[in-house]
Amino acid sequence: MANSNEMTINLVVLGRTQTGKSAAGNSLLGSSDFESHCSPSSVTTCCSLGRSCRILGIIRRNGCELALRVQVLDTPSYPHSSLSKEQVRDTVRSALAHHFREEGLHLALLVLRADLPLCPDESDHAIQFIQELLGPTWKDFTAVLLTHADKAEEAGFGEEAYLHSASSTLLSLLTSVQNKYIFLDNQKSIIKEERDIVLRKLLNFIRQNKYQALPLLKHSKELN
Repeated sequence: MANSNEMTINLVVLGRTQTGKSAAGNSLLGSSDFESHCSPSSVTTCCSLGRSCRILGIIRRNGCELALRVQVLDTPSYPHSSLSKEQVRDTVRSALAHHFREEGLHLALLVLRADLPLCPDESDHAIQFIQELLGPTWKDFTAVLLTHADKAEEAGFGEEAYLHSASSTLLSLLTSVQNKYIFLDNQKSIIKEERDIVLRKLLNFIRQNKYQALPLLKHSKELN
């Protein structure tokens, strides 16, 4: 993943307009690399890569502390207010191969809003889109990131109550990705301690894959 004293994880954020993809990417990086604001149209129109500084105190292997670096690829939303599905898919596919060609992709983060219900059509479109990007093993390399969890909590839904009341569509999606999901509190996500908790959860998902990454170069050739 890097040298013996450092580990790099490669992530891509995917999702609909105004789910908070770019904001989530900034939270993971501990920066403001990606443009993120409320808008009546899709804000992100091209892919961009953000890299964190060395992060300490997150991971140890073989009794030794490793420095962690996080790389996040921000992507245009799908559906998009001005780009077709094919344009978004080809843009993201090209960026994945370009930026993560050597090391591969460790996790795709499907960003959903915890304060909005997930409809069957939306879920089907998201799954189809990810399948086209990542191929048949997409479930092993996908996790769900539920943003605006603070708004759901304000409405009286803690994590357990939320999942108990969640739609069958969302529960089916979470089951399909082996229950790899994280709730992101948008009010606290800028706090280092909160960020560290999220990064540890992501590393646990990656550990479940035995730190393997999806080889994008091979997959890209198969698709072309």
